Amino acid sequence: MAAPTQHPEFLGDAPLKERRFIADALRTETVGGVLLLLAAVAALILANSAAGDWYADVKSFKIGPSALGLHIDISTWAKDGLLAVFFFVAGIELKRELVAGELRDPRAAALPVIAAVCGMAVPAVVYVVTNTAGGGDLGGWAIPTATDIAFALAVLAVIGSSLPAALRAFLLTLAVVDDLFAILIIAVFFTSTINFGALALSLAGLALFWFLHRRNVHGWYIYVPLALVIWTLMHESGVHATVAGVAMGLMLRVTTEPGEEQSPGEHIEHLVRPLSAGLAVPAFAFFAAGVSINAEALADVFTNPEPLGVVLGLFLGKTIGIFGGAWLAARFTSATLNEALDWEDVLAVATLAGIGFTVSLLISELAFEDDAALADQTKAAVLVGSVISALVACVLLKWRNARYRRLVELEELDEDMDGIPDMYEQNNPEYHLRMVAIYEAKAAEHRKWLETHPGAHKDGSARHDV
Repeated sequence: MAAPTQHPEFLGDAPLKERRFIADALRTETVGGVLLLLAAVAALILANSAAGDWYADVKSFKIGPSALGLHIDISTWAKDGLLAVFFFVAGIELKRELVAGELRDPRAAALPVIAAVCGMAVPAVVYVVTNTAGGGDLGGWAIPTATDIAFALAVLAVIGSSLPAALRAFLLTLAVVDDLFAILIIAVFFTSTINFGALALSLAGLALFWFLHRRNVHGWYIYVPLALVIWTLMHESGVHATVAGVAMGLMLRVTTEPGEEQSPGEHIEHLVRPLSAGLAVPAFAFFAAGVSINAEALADVFTNPEPLGVVLGLFLGKTIGIFGGAWLAARFTSATLNEALDWEDVLAVATLAGIGFTVSLLISELAFEDDAALADQTKAAVLVGSVISALVACVLLKWRNARYRRLVELEELDEDMDGIPDMYEQNNPEYHLRMVAIYEAKAAEHRKWLETHPGAHKDGSARHDV
């Protein structure tokens, strides 16, 4: 007899090691997300107050060696320099997901990847349709394609919602795929002229970085100066400097060898992620999010085609793209949804993914580099679209929050107190032996209580004193 066909499970339970990695990574991103929110709010307050001129002067203040072509303003340092740290972590994360994480199995990864790709394609289509109909500039098509996982997690922290592990993993997968395509978009579409000599030297530096790493050469005093040289050459080449960060992240080994508790990639990510989430991204947000927010500016967001396309792309495009892509992929692959979850949960996460902040702000600056007014309008639209998505997601998530709390409690239940959640030990005989001993000890305590209370009824019920 032929074995029954096994249908893939959508939003299934991740292995314990993967789940712990996701939990640790998202915990850091949550803290970073709160700092990101504070930085964005501070930037908006400064830009729309009497300190606006001071804020603009700080952003435009130039610093750095002219001989290396790095005498650039602080805002550009944040965009090209600090975000390289963010994309370095993204590169490590992408490499780990492809080699050892959720994306290593093409069959299991197909559904979330399809959902993520649709979640980038549909917002771009929404933007293009909106601007074609309104006669706008199509150059900003990539702005609403990105999801900001730190901002999304900060929203979850603010509303007190705890997503089950499967939804957290899905959100992380969306963000990883988003980062991958954002890297490709920046490298391909926002590189106008190339200095091939500088690019060749940068690639040579990357080759040296890879060679030293593969030879197990250790020491930050080697890699940090080398990374700075690679970044500088990439910046001079005309290719966006953040690509250097991604490339170095992808070169790190993320698998363990005999005698290692952690791979070099995981160790470095553990060290650098707090710097990225706690400093680099909030600092970039502080210099990028300071746009004028008043009645006239808000009117422009909803009346001009470029910012309107961004708002609709983030809110409607992301939601329709991710939810529709997931549903269609499950429908045509006969995948079964995790029985503990419903499609309403996928809709809630899809709406939450409409929060596009860091990368969307970066692409706004790159897309309209020669039109500061339009760049500010689309950046304001990123804020508006993200806020709308966040508010709707809050309603959907709070509606399901009681169910999420119960699921999280079940996922974290560890009755035998061995440090491993019980859900991962159902096929372990030793776990069941420990549980037998625990329940027998509890039963003995109850029998002893009955024996020492002569007022207990023979049927087992106790007499209550009035």
